[in-house]
Amino acid sequence: MASLHALYGGTFDPIHYGHLKTVEALAHEVGLQQVTLLPNNVPPHRPQPEASTAQRVAMVKLAIADRPLFTLDTRELERETPSYTVETLEQLRAERGVEQPLAFIIGQDSLLSLHKWHRWQQLTALCHLLVCQRPGYDRAMPTPELQRWLDRHQTHNVSALHQQPGGLIWLADTPLVPVSATEIRTRRHQGLACDDLLPAAVIDYINQQGLYRP
Repeated sequence: MASLHALYGGTFDPIHYGHLKTVEALAHEVGLQQVTLLPNNVPPHRPQPEASTAQRVAMVKLAIADRPLFTLDTRELERETPSYTVETLEQLRAERGVEQPLAFIIGQDSLLSLHKWHRWQQLTALCHLLVCQRPGYDRAMPTPELQRWLDRHQTHNVSALHQQPGGLIWLADTPLVPVSATEIRTRRHQGLACDDLLPAAVIDYINQQGLYRP
């Protein structure tokens, strides 16, 4: 059986250590050999990223150039329609076959609001969910029904993630990295340094492109 392959979606406006270091810790915890980053296509009715699609992709490429764990998949950016995670996973499942262990990485904040996602109950039929801790978010689900759903799917057995194609939820013990893209953009707008929050190559690019200026 092929090794567990994980996917991680985000706006990446910009990509930062909260993304990279958290996922690297998760990879160490559950034995991931590869994580594919999936930059989101933001639908027209949502607040648009400050960086363009091309700039967001360029920043991801710079951030992962010296991090062999990561690869980049831009399929969601090539759609005219909003990117629904379940549809991307259906596409990847069709490409990889029914036996390939697949996992989708989310934060605790996303787990707590997962019931609001498009066709959310089909996600575990397509993949495992690997949940990273987020500062300030509850570990318990918002309703007893959702907590029972989590309890049914949660596993404490790492090897099961590698042996089954999907269907399990892993609550990771990843470090709390208190960095957000919103904070970085705000600091930049205020003329404050962000050198310790994201890779130097990404900061250089942001400066060259004149992004997130005061």
